[in-house]
Amino acid sequence: MAKLLVVDDEKNLRLVVQKELSRQDHNVDTAEDGEDAWVKLESEDFDVVLCDINMPRLDGIELLRRLREKGQNPPEVIMLTGQGSVETAIEAMKLGAYDYLTKPYRIAELSALVTAAAEKYRLKVDNQRLRAQIERVSGGLPEIVAESAQMKEVLRLVRRVAPSDTSVLITGESGTGKELIAQAIHRLSPRKDKPFIDLNCAALQDTLLESELFGHEAGAFSGARTRKLGLFELADGGTLFLDEIMEMPSPLQSKLLRALETRSFFRVGGVKKVEVDVRVLAATNRNTQQAVYDGVFRADLLYRINSFEVNIAPLRERREDIEPLARHLMQKISGPNAPQLTQQVLDALREYSWSGNVRQLRNCLERAMLLSDNGRVTIKELPPEVVYRRENTTVSVSYNSPNSNGHSSFQNLTPTNLRDVERQQILTALEKTGWHRGKTAELLGISASTLYRRLREYDLESRMAR
Repeated sequence: MAKLLVVDDEKNLRLVVQKELSRQDHNVDTAEDGEDAWVKLESEDFDVVLCDINMPRLDGIELLRRLREKGQNPPEVIMLTGQGSVETAIEAMKLGAYDYLTKPYRIAELSALVTAAAEKYRLKVDNQRLRAQIERVSGGLPEIVAESAQMKEVLRLVRRVAPSDTSVLITGESGTGKELIAQAIHRLSPRKDKPFIDLNCAALQDTLLESELFGHEAGAFSGARTRKLGLFELADGGTLFLDEIMEMPSPLQSKLLRALETRSFFRVGGVKKVEVDVRVLAATNRNTQQAVYDGVFRADLLYRINSFEVNIAPLRERREDIEPLARHLMQKISGPNAPQLTQQVLDALREYSWSGNVRQLRNCLERAMLLSDNGRVTIKELPPEVVYRRENTTVSVSYNSPNSNGHSSFQNLTPTNLRDVERQQILTALEKTGWHRGKTAELLGISASTLYRRLREYDLESRMAR
């Protein structure tokens, strides 16, 4: 249900529209001209305004201009126009109208447009609320722990590039915090009050990714009953973050390049060009030059998105961050009564390689918190692969009791290859989540598609079916 305002000087027409849209459970009010509408818009909030263009006292164009000048999250406006004023309707689109319909129009067509406009309005409101909540919690920036020289340099680059409109490519291994850096760039930019929209390019099937990015028109394909706005439109004026961009299929890469160069695109199945003002940030865990060499990614698109690169070092190369990160993450996981990390635990965390980086560290601490007693996390609550320190391609140690100086001793005993370690990690996570695939993928910090591949690879699918 949406709250609508129908503005038209033709009494019979606005009453018909009010009656038909009310039947569809919308809350519909009416106004006889622009001045009457302005009084109502000043006193209450509406999701969508259906506005005629040619009206006495205050016409539709001037009403739209007033709404945009007022700001403060104005409603979406759909212009209703006769055949002779299509040019005026296009002018209204440039002023920020959502769309226009030419009289006479069908109620079904109007209803579909109202639904799409109301959805966009609600998304804008939700986004605004979430940004305000994040601002209160983090003081305007995501919580980034930066004790090491590498992370301090990353934050220096973020502060330098954020005020510009330059496209930024954030590189680094999986789990290093690339999305946090993208959020920091957005929040330090002039676009901070506009939407920040993110998309994981590896999380969707190829056939859905184009529709998700650019939207689609009603009837564009089977199941497309109404128009859907793409993320490019939802991010208009703000920032679009494309995570794992090098997993994007080749045919879509050319369309993305065209959209970035022209700042416009066509919805799937559409013939009307949509113009947007969006800053694009992207991230990948691949070697960019190797991806181009292998033909996985277009060189011209790489040059377009890589105007400025920010590389995040893996956690094993900035061990100064591990202890403060561990304390910070434990506080976030457990709240004000977070259990204490003993010195032996901190020593073990610093010695571990963390192939999954910060995401893996968080999962490790979450497990330890659940197992801890008496407000303390001891080495017994850590996963075996962290306690039995892994080096290079083997996990090769057996834990002995702490020696006389209070530090753990490690001795090479039975080697176990990395595949066995990974398989055991997956099994542990599956048992913890009751063999729920979606929750397991989230706990491990990997995509669902990656988990499915691993289940097949390690012959665990048969166990899932039992």
